[in-house]
Amino acid sequence: MALEELNVYRLPAPADGIPEGHRMDGKGRLVPERAIRAQEQLEDEMVRKVMTHATVLANQVRRFRAHTLADIGDFLDLLRQQYGVTPRGARGKGNMTFMTFDGLMKVQVQIADQLVFGPELRIAREAFAICIAEWGQGARAEMRAIVDQAFEADKEGNINREAVFRLLRLDFDHPQWKAGQDAIRDSIRIVGSKSYFRFYTRENHDAPWQAVPIDLAAA
Repeated sequence: MALEELNVYRLPAPADGIPEGHRMDGKGRLVPERAIRAQEQLEDEMVRKVMTHATVLANQVRRFRAHTLADIGDFLDLLRQQYGVTPRGARGKGNMTFMTFDGLMKVQVQIADQLVFGPELRIAREAFAICIAEWGQGARAEMRAIVDQAFEADKEGNINREAVFRLLRLDFDHPQWKAGQDAIRDSIRIVGSKSYFRFYTRENHDAPWQAVPIDLAAA
């Protein structure tokens, strides 16, 4: 896939009509450069320099991801031709590991479903609340905390998916608990999938695998 076909990152274009010796401030006003403090001008130059490098690198990573997906897809298509397999509809998801012939480099791919919860999740919470209310003092504080954690949204309004799924693994002989679990399952909506790539290398067969990080946080 060509870079031009990707949704690339771009820096803001310089504003038109700014007279020489002036700059535009955060409110869109023209300010003479002589009135701007030296440290503000240095900060402006530093941020522009860093952002120029950052957008170039981000576009390289985005292009690398597109090429990686294409290369893996081409390889899998060759395997399908070899075995006479013609997939219908969406191709399977899951984990895949590709390795060099000498066993010193490998690429791992995980294709995970992206999901959201529908309105049935609210019904599940009400069902679990009925259980805890009926159990009364017999309901352990730990159980109350587990249920509260599962339905507590963060600042962005997102639900802790792992905490919700934890409720599906708890087995209680109570009709409302079963109903709550059924409501959770019915609330799950698959809205897409996301690919995760991990790259590893090692010096020899006895050496541990060393991850090759692509994101800045792990570099």
